[in-house]
Amino acid sequence: MVIDYRRHRADPAPLYANGDCVERVSTFKFLGTHIAEDLSWSANTSAVVKKTQQQLHFLRVPRNKQFRGDAVGDLLPLHHRECAGILYHGVVLYAGCSAADRRALQRVIKTAQKIIGCPLPSLEDISSSRCLYRARKIIKDPSHPGQFLFNLLTSGRRYRCVKSRTNRLKNSFFPWAIRTLNSSNIHTT
Repeated sequence: MVIDYRRHRADPAPLYANGDCVERVSTFKFLGTHIAEDLSWSANTSAVVKKTQQQLHFLRVPRNKQFRGDAVGDLLPLHHRECAGILYHGVVLYAGCSAADRRALQRVIKTAQKIIGCPLPSLEDISSSRCLYRARKIIKDPSHPGQFLFNLLTSGRRYRCVKSRTNRLKNSFFPWAIRTLNSSNIHTT
């Protein structure tokens, strides 16, 4: 995989390792996350939606066979065990997703809500809470390489926003985390 943001891209020379040409791929899977050469999250989102749709089968089968009436809410622990881990893995990347990817992920959550019969938190709420959790951990850890990006303004209540000229940078984790921290009421220093 070659990541190149230049306007006029040139094909790179082939790479050889031990005399063999290394194959170029457009996407690859690393630690459960699909990474594309243009660093978009569409490949990862479609893989997550596909895997979660497969796991929703395990919610549909007990609902159709065992549960009737008020007991449908008992499917919530099954949802957390089977689907939530897949769906919420890497949810902090939610800010960098396109609108179509967000709709696809939210559609899976709505389907799970209908099967379970009780409301589930939206993907935006979950991503915001996990973003706040991750940002507060970074702020408390002086050895974290991104900690210098969280600078308090002179008021001591808000963090200095990272200036960004592109939407790619604006929707990346650190600017999104700072905006989320500034919009939340509770700040930690």
